[in-house]
Amino acid sequence: MLDIRHLKTLVALRETGSLVEAAERVHLTQSALSHQLKDLESRLGGELFTRKSRPLRFTAAGKRLLALADDVLPRLDEAERDIHKLLHGEAGRLNMAIECHSCFNWLMPTVEVYRNQWPAIELDFSSGFTFEPLPALIQGDIDLVVTADPQLIRGVEYVPLFAYEMQFALAKNHPLAERPYLEAEDLLDQTLITYPVERGRLDVFKQFLEAAGVEPAAVRTTELTMMMVQLVASGRGVTALPNWVLAEYVDQSLLTVRSAGVRGVWPILYAAVRETQLEAPYMQDFLKLARDHCLHNLKGVRRVSG
Repeated sequence: MLDIRHLKTLVALRETGSLVEAAERVHLTQSALSHQLKDLESRLGGELFTRKSRPLRFTAAGKRLLALADDVLPRLDEAERDIHKLLHGEAGRLNMAIECHSCFNWLMPTVEVYRNQWPAIELDFSSGFTFEPLPALIQGDIDLVVTADPQLIRGVEYVPLFAYEMQFALAKNHPLAERPYLEAEDLLDQTLITYPVERGRLDVFKQFLEAAGVEPAAVRTTELTMMMVQLVASGRGVTALPNWVLAEYVDQSLLTVRSAGVRGVWPILYAAVRETQLEAPYMQDFLKLARDHCLHNLKGVRRVSG
């Protein structure tokens, strides 16, 4: 008989592309997962995916079950949330601060879904660019901080949301566009366009330029991502932004992008939460909704374990 664990296993296999990683995701040994899949295929009378294929390829039957999983599993999650709220009458407050300018793009859709599912939760959020949000989290003024700069603070847990690549955006006719990737020294004669925040909060400085001891020729700031894009497209400088932000403009042929170094720079975006509030059902549900929304809708991001 087909059951929920089979659907969850197939989804884990699709998202990881590996029997080993899928087994870890569903808390099974690789042997137990292989046995489960073979047993299911035996009962259904055919293979669900092609073994030893890279990337992993699902058969027509496997794709049909994945479509079922995409329909059924979110509905089950929603039903479990509704039942928990009916039984426990959850209510509370969720005040958020954001240290990432571009994160409003995915935060607002998440908040809208969450608001409908948890109407008793008081929601509010603010930009974390004009004050220090982590001390405010400890003091109880803020309940969640979206940050790519975790700091070791007693009583604070950092929940990974996703990993993203920091990419350089260049005008399509920029001389550096001929390079397969950029080195820090390539910015010595360039104007770097950034958000107007401290350098310690910018990936391009803390994870790329500072380690190489490189200072760009000039730094220009603007609060608007679209203004950054226009300045870069017109040859006024270069900028470094998350890959999922730049994907839209690359698709529109406004820019070209290059990685930072041969391996690229892959920061992780976290949700910082007080330890005492982390296990609250309404907090856990928000974290799951945010992570799932990003992994399904943001181009180029990666799941992070832990």
